[in-house]
Amino acid sequence: MSPADPPSPAAPGRTKLTLFLTIFIAMLGLSVLFPIIAPLGRALGLTETQTGWFSTAYSLMQFLFSPIWGHRSERTGRKPVLLLGLVGFSISFGLFGLLAHLGVQGTLDGAALFGLLVAARLVGGMLSSATLPTAQAMMADLSSTQDRAASLGLIGAAFGLGVVFGPAIGAALSTVSLTAPIFFSTALGLVTALIAWRTLPETRRTDAPPTPQGSRRALLRQPGIPLLLIISALSTLASVGMEQTIGFYVQDTLNLTPEGAARTVGIMLTVFGLVAALVQGGAIRPLAKKLPTAPLVAAGLLIMGAGMLLVPAAQTFWPITVALAVIGIGSAILSPSLSAGLSLSVSEDLQGTVAGLNSSALALGRMTGPLLGTGLYQTVSHAAPYLLSGGVLLTLLLVVVVLRPQVKPAPT
Repeated sequence: MSPADPPSPAAPGRTKLTLFLTIFIAMLGLSVLFPIIAPLGRALGLTETQTGWFSTAYSLMQFLFSPIWGHRSERTGRKPVLLLGLVGFSISFGLFGLLAHLGVQGTLDGAALFGLLVAARLVGGMLSSATLPTAQAMMADLSSTQDRAASLGLIGAAFGLGVVFGPAIGAALSTVSLTAPIFFSTALGLVTALIAWRTLPETRRTDAPPTPQGSRRALLRQPGIPLLLIISALSTLASVGMEQTIGFYVQDTLNLTPEGAARTVGIMLTVFGLVAALVQGGAIRPLAKKLPTAPLVAAGLLIMGAGMLLVPAAQTFWPITVALAVIGIGSAILSPSLSAGLSLSVSEDLQGTVAGLNSSALALGRMTGPLLGTGLYQTVSHAAPYLLSGGVLLTLLLVVVVLRPQVKPAPT
């Protein structure tokens, strides 16, 4: 089989498994940083808002470039775009780790350190934004209309499992140094790229029609799609606002050192990820086959919103962990339901394009969520980010209940 040929009829199951493992390893490399970003920011002498800029810069470039990569995968093939994203992820993390190491040593500091760290994240966001929309398009290439939601749930499960093991590994490596998890991610990104290069076939059909000009604008005018993209963006804003402040919240509420906060948050996020992976890998698959998109989206928003409102009421380890687990359940229902709804709304030749639009919507939420969350935490109160996130999610729930978005499968 040549690189440009689609996988044979017997291959989709095996290719889905390989793609699952590829996304899992890539997410593992990203999530090892979750427990250490807030403590690292404080160790570098940065404010909460400055630390939030690391995620904002990364997500700004994802917002700009995700649709471009998704569209490009329709023209040049999925595999080369996916490989570019994985290698770019690795290179940018290596640069970020080197700069952070110099900052911890005192070789770099102040505005120069902050500016270079943000620049490294800009490069990382630009290149790594090729990964998710391409992976979603590849999974859609390998799936029928009937099992599209379940197949895209596999990507959600890969993300969830990455979040299970990543924070635990990051917490363990933080005992070596706060920058050790970053270099681990660098090496893991290169390993992932090698695995994908050696094992993944090209899934874009060679006889597929060219993507129409102006397809992105046409999709944004299609009923249902804009609302699903808005929910993706705002629910991500709410989720990332929590993720970017939970390290500060745990450190301040439990009176921990930076290293102690990294270990504690790592354990909490491991529970969060384990619950999310169990739901995405188990419960969401049969539910997605029986229920339409709107009820699943509503359920995810309700559960996530409730979990957000539980966080500021929690003052000790286990109540905070339980609140995060509730958020994980809601996220595990919401994310694959939105992806499946968008995928089912378009024809086969537009899978990469709609996945790119969704990744861009997610990046918009990740771009604004960190600054909003850390700004509220620093200037208003420690509870403010979680109250805002819960309010946003429950408002979206009301919109879904009133508008009841319908997803009509597009002709293939």
